[in-house]
Amino acid sequence: MSNNQKSFWTPGNVLTAFILAGGLVLTFLRFYKGIGAVTNLDDNNPWGIWIGFDLMCGVALAAGGYVTSASCYLFGLKRYHSAVRPAITTAFLGYFFVVVALMYDLGHPWRLPYPLVYSQGTTSLLFEVGLCVATYVTVLFVEWSPAALEWLGFRKIRNFVIRLTLPLTILGVVLSTMHQSSLGALFLIAPGKLHPLWYSSFLPVFFFMSSMVAGASMVIFEGTLAHKGMHDKMDETHLKEADGVAFGMAKAASFILLGYFFIKVFDITMDNDWQYLATGYGAWFLVEMFGFVALPSFLYALGVREKNLKLVRIASVFGVLGIVINRFNVSMIAFNWQLPAAERYFPSWMEVGISIFVVTLIVTTYRFIATKMPVLYEHPEYKDAH
Repeated sequence: MSNNQKSFWTPGNVLTAFILAGGLVLTFLRFYKGIGAVTNLDDNNPWGIWIGFDLMCGVALAAGGYVTSASCYLFGLKRYHSAVRPAITTAFLGYFFVVVALMYDLGHPWRLPYPLVYSQGTTSLLFEVGLCVATYVTVLFVEWSPAALEWLGFRKIRNFVIRLTLPLTILGVVLSTMHQSSLGALFLIAPGKLHPLWYSSFLPVFFFMSSMVAGASMVIFEGTLAHKGMHDKMDETHLKEADGVAFGMAKAASFILLGYFFIKVFDITMDNDWQYLATGYGAWFLVEMFGFVALPSFLYALGVREKNLKLVRIASVFGVLGIVINRFNVSMIAFNWQLPAAERYFPSWMEVGISIFVVTLIVTTYRFIATKMPVLYEHPEYKDAH
């Protein structure tokens, strides 16, 4: 075996190849035998982990795109320049593969474009979510395209796209505000199914606020992983600005989490749901609120105050996990809470396997893009790249 072959077949690449191969087998089973052959979904639980994780978590964790671009281009925080392209790349891949994952969940995936071109349900929140996501994926693709165009050497097209940066950023923020909040609003029609501690008329506000935390946390978390795995691909500007980006995002996330915490307390008080805190669901709610809202808020604040980058990175892990736990609670764990245990939903191993497959596709694609294209560095021939 040659040296090149030895260097390619690292343990990480072997594991990736194994996951991708297994995912292709599960994909074949899903589309050949039908959705019932690979899932534990039923009439009581039509939405499972593919919606709760792949879509709800995927959309929230891809919010780093609008958070970072708005900070840089709308609020004039130019010190975040180097973080924009990695964040936009992550956001584009996140949203693109959210759509890919949705194909697994739909009974008739070939009808995905129907609401947009054939049968518009203009009074439906799902129509608004679908329209916003479809438009935003297009916006993200255009925002991300300069990296690919620089790599391919298409200077004129790239220069034209760069001039669209500001209007695209504004459109991206508007679209993100709409569909991030509307994903929470979807559950407003199910007050009898969602546990009172999670059900609230403020659900759209909670989903939007938490998406900002998810975006900031993912910028820090992704930056940490990129520094460990792709340090040699970063230029001097990226390396110099990285710590400032992390501390800035940490400060923002700390304030938003603090506001989120107090609005949740106000919401429980307004609905008089205090009695539920003495139940098992109440204990789990307190774990979410104190372990994954209050704690990361404190760790972020302490990390910024002490200029402790390690503490900020630890807080980002709690921030990302907190988003996942919250979306799981709303869409699965606290949903249908009154049903007997035997009728509750728990994903099959094949559902989990396909979710892991989709995440692996995102990571693999990001690695390819960041390795080949000017994402973590500025192309020497395009000094205005950011």
